[in-house]
Amino acid sequence: MKAKEFDKTFDDDQEDLLEHLDLSSAKRSNQVQKRVNVDFPTWMIESLDREASRLGVTRQSIIKVWLAERLEESAANKAFQRTSR
Repeated sequence: MKAKEFDKTFDDDQEDLLEHLDLSSAKRSNQVQKRVNVDFPTWMIESLDREASRLGVTRQSIIKVWLAERLEESAANKAFQRTSR
């Protein structure tokens, strides 16, 4: 299927397009994992563990979510500052 035909089919919502895609080699950009070690004070680990337990998630999950939220917030603030000048 050519790109124009694929786009038209997508726009018209005529059929499921997954059958036209080779997902065997598909990769999500910026999703490659890299291990890092971070040292936290004991009180912080205990607080993280309590909050993770309360939410029913792992310590690692809560750290990732909170960091992602903060980084997205920071990026949004920077974008806002650029447009408000």
